Amino acid sequence: MNRGGAETLLMNLYRNIDRSKVQFDFLTCKEGVFDSEIKELGGKVYRIPYVTEVGHRLYLKQLYLFFQQHHTYQIVHAHLDKMSGFVLQTAKKAKIPIRIAHSHNTRSEGGLVARTYKWYAGTRIVPSATHLYACSKAAASWLFQKHDRKVILLNNGVDVDRFRYCQQARQKARAEWGVNERTLVWGHVGRFNHQKNHRFLLELFHKVHQKNQNTVLVLVGEGVLKSEIEKQIKELELAQSVRLLGVRSDVHEILQGFDCFVFPSVHEGLPLTLIEAQACGLPCIISDDISEEVDMECGLIQRLSLDKAKEWERVLSFIDPSLPRKEVAYLLDRKGYNIKHQAEKIEHFYRVCMKEGHDENHNHFYANI
Repeated sequence: MNRGGAETLLMNLYRNIDRSKVQFDFLTCKEGVFDSEIKELGGKVYRIPYVTEVGHRLYLKQLYLFFQQHHTYQIVHAHLDKMSGFVLQTAKKAKIPIRIAHSHNTRSEGGLVARTYKWYAGTRIVPSATHLYACSKAAASWLFQKHDRKVILLNNGVDVDRFRYCQQARQKARAEWGVNERTLVWGHVGRFNHQKNHRFLLELFHKVHQKNQNTVLVLVGEGVLKSEIEKQIKELELAQSVRLLGVRSDVHEILQGFDCFVFPSVHEGLPLTLIEAQACGLPCIISDDISEEVDMECGLIQRLSLDKAKEWERVLSFIDPSLPRKEVAYLLDRKGYNIKHQAEKIEHFYRVCMKEGHDENHNHFYANI
């Protein structure tokens, strides 16, 4: 439970549900930054080693033992994309009545062997799940394919009040980075992995920075490719112009200091960070491989092809840091991306499931919400 998109969404939901009626516990593989908050909110955090540590057979055995030892759970909600298949198959074997698969992505990561294994796991989802959830239509089509019409869409909601533009937060953030109001600040929030495409982002920044030295790139996050990115920064001689902030709990304030949000991912479900960026009125230049559903229709999203680096360079060269921020929180609220409404929706769904029970011989799917 670290600060990734799915994890942050879960915590946003958890903070906003009525925990006297619905309680979340978490089964993970490693310690995470949200663990202490989960416990403060009344939840429990359990851990078992992941399949890459102990192998396929022992992983399934540990899952089964966990569900056997915690047989009073009425709902298992899995957020592992294709790997959810093994979790839900095991939960079904252990007779957990409600089993939810939730898609947060549009493509599997890893090499051929890893992707083949994940495909195998994914074939277990539909036979094992009682309900299917997704963050977007694209994410539903990828994970559930011909069953996507039976999927419930749960928007990646945010606390719109928390992300409203704040001039004081902007000044504080830019002071931390040592930049003035005339400096053009690009920002990016995301794990250092292949999906987020940091190498493309750095090459792009390098080209623009050669023309305009008064530019800074701020990167928020950690990940397996961080050392490679640090090496690339050094090779491009950008050490004085790139700020690496690591994992932060104050992203809502950091976003205020950006002048544009650059997000060249090679694939995404529906990234929460782009909803947050729009909530604070930030112009977003993004890859057209990202679902169109991420556009909150407030004039802040510009989608570009990753095959057209020159177009990215041209667009980003003309970002004006002096332009006033738009007030768009009401638009996110209208489109259903207020986390309070999404928490009410999932809480209602859980409670209906628990009240009605479930017929084990018939997969009961709910219509789109």
